[in-house]
Amino acid sequence: MTGNQETEETGRLRRRTVLAAGGVTVTAVGVGGVFAVNAAAGEETAETEVCYRLTSETVEGPYYIDADKLRRNVTEDREGIPLLLDIRVIDSETCRPIRDAAVDIWHCDAVGVYSGYEAQGNGGGGPAPTGPPPTDTPTATPTETPTAAPTDVPTGPPPGGGHQEPTDDTRYLRGTWRTDQHGHVVFRTVFPGWYRGRCVHVHTKVHVDGEWTDAGYEGGHTCHTGQFFFDEESVLASAEQEPYVSNEAERTTLTEDTIYDQSGVTGGLLRLRYRKDDIGKGVRGSITVGVDPDTTNDGTSI
Repeated sequence: MTGNQETEETGRLRRRTVLAAGGVTVTAVGVGGVFAVNAAAGEETAETEVCYRLTSETVEGPYYIDADKLRRNVTEDREGIPLLLDIRVIDSETCRPIRDAAVDIWHCDAVGVYSGYEAQGNGGGGPAPTGPPPTDTPTATPTETPTAAPTDVPTGPPPGGGHQEPTDDTRYLRGTWRTDQHGHVVFRTVFPGWYRGRCVHVHTKVHVDGEWTDAGYEGGHTCHTGQFFFDEESVLASAEQEPYVSNEAERTTLTEDTIYDQSGVTGGLLRLRYRKDDIGKGVRGSITVGVDPDTTNDGTSI
């Protein structure tokens, strides 16, 4: 290790070290972990979030709309399990909170439909099936060879595909709000549903270096484009509630998803709190998002 490397490493450790005082020992559990605070008298362990590594960047997806809906409650008329989404944005290098950033969230409703794209149905794959499978399956062998290219090819975008133009003026489950001095922003929404090809998720963008005006947020650049994910236990519990139980689309699990990188909180996995015996009462999801404010990540080139 060179002298410069030693200096750089020492700087990182200093940012992540808290001095022990008053009979309380503080142990660093690594980057992306927590500080375990143990009282000498054997009191309960308290955990506090510390600096996370850079949170994974993902594709923007086909359903982003820069609509300048400045609001914290994005629910509108959508039914579903109440979700309080608590996001903290920090600089992944300095560990300091980023204030006055504009944070976007958007996601589908309980049955997999995105506002602005209702004509796409359930996630772009068309409306979820509502009836039994057909019983009149053909038994004869086709006798004619097709000579023309099929004209009924599905037009819905693949999971995570390129941007699609909106089909309508609805804007539920979308919104933008400003981080406070601690880098926090909280949204009220509903627990998302699912659609074919994707696990349950919420999209997000973080914009910095812009200016807040009476008209909204102007200028700056997008330093993070990502997605938040939900563990399987919570998704299975939600699927037993109305209106999620009516969502008959094939569901992709967290481990099957091709966009979630399986890295836990660094990859966008939310920490969830809810009553295990009644998730319908509501869910609180929280996460610390580590970003590099000096870079541009708009999610269109991943």
